[in-house]
Amino acid sequence: MQQFKLDMDEFLPLRDVVFKTLRRAILTGQLPPGERLMEVHLSNQLGVSRTPVREAIRKLELEGLVTMVPRKGAQVAQITEKSLKDVLEVRRALDVFIAELACARITSEGLEELKKAAGAFEEATGTGDTATMARADVEFHNIIMESTGNERLHQLVNNLAEQMYRYRFVYLTDPANHKRLVEEHRMIYEAILSRNRTAAASAARLHIDHQEEAVIEHIRLENAGADA
Repeated sequence: MQQFKLDMDEFLPLRDVVFKTLRRAILTGQLPPGERLMEVHLSNQLGVSRTPVREAIRKLELEGLVTMVPRKGAQVAQITEKSLKDVLEVRRALDVFIAELACARITSEGLEELKKAAGAFEEATGTGDTATMARADVEFHNIIMESTGNERLHQLVNNLAEQMYRYRFVYLTDPANHKRLVEEHRMIYEAILSRNRTAAASAARLHIDHQEEAVIEHIRLENAGADA
């Protein structure tokens, strides 16, 4: 298990700080799928009692990020093809709709921000730091989302954000995907710039399709390695 520190926030109760810290560790792969979450070990590592750790694990289980395994206890939930497809099926539909709305509603300022965000993501791929790339990728898509001005749609996307971040992290870990991602961001930007709803929808759909294919390949390779 990797070493990580409490994600301190003076305005949050300790149990929420522990929850936030463990959730971030899971989403970024510091606590990988299948990792056992032992209360004693985690409490010692984080310098807290077992109670907030136990409460955090319970909340993570409710979010689907942790599973309880008989005779083994709490483990980080595996990324399965079913869970991936369930999330991306919804996100694909939302992203297509968002891209179409953005074509009609994005401002000239928003287009400039989107262009800069696409460039920032391309620069981030040169760092080799997955967390930096993930933040840049999120920023690119957030600009498109915000351009719609639809708060309800924003809420729906936010509900999927944590699970999407986990899959995004797996996808970005492989350098083979970086060039394609840069190109797909360019395609989405240019389609929105030209106000071409059909092209924007197609680019957004392709973007999710490629992510699904790559992560499923990763899952299958991981499973094959575990069975070997």
